[in-house]
Amino acid sequence: MLVMLLLFAALLFVAAVYVVRIYNGLIALRENVRKAWANIDVLLTQRHDELPKLVETCKRYMQYEQETLERVMQARSAVFKAQSRGDVAAVGAAEDQLRQGLGRLFAVAENYPELKADNSFRHLQTRISELEEAIADRRELYNESVNLNNIRIQTFPDLLVARMFEFKPAQLLEFSEEQKRDVDLGKLFG
Repeated sequence: MLVMLLLFAALLFVAAVYVVRIYNGLIALRENVRKAWANIDVLLTQRHDELPKLVETCKRYMQYEQETLERVMQARSAVFKAQSRGDVAAVGAAEDQLRQGLGRLFAVAENYPELKADNSFRHLQTRISELEEAIADRRELYNESVNLNNIRIQTFPDLLVARMFEFKPAQLLEFSEEQKRDVDLGKLFG
């Protein structure tokens, strides 16, 4: 009887350790998703801080392109609002609009040689392009973290622990199919 009791206690202990390991692994994945989002958030904030400077620089030269400048600022505002709400889907949609506005702005800037020669404009254009590349890299890392998290909370036996402690799937940061394609410069200039 004592042996059975010890065997049962050992089995219970092993099961508890196993549940704790699964729980800790799920916590680590969830925190990796949060960390990856925080990295994107930092880059988005940096880019959004640069956009008003770019628009102000462009205003000095582009008197007839106010609509283009306004679209960029409206898109910036939409991204900021979605970002502050933590709405990943809305960030993706607003980012699409912002990228289109920036593409249009840079294309229109080609018509203004004085603007293209402005050191401030060139610096801001380079800085924003670098931030765009960094955001794309971080988005890839974020989505990988989300995939690992979502797979793990749906895989047996982890799903039992995930349901018990109410772990939720994370949302991918996705952009529209149009944003994934190469830029059509003819469309931007047209």
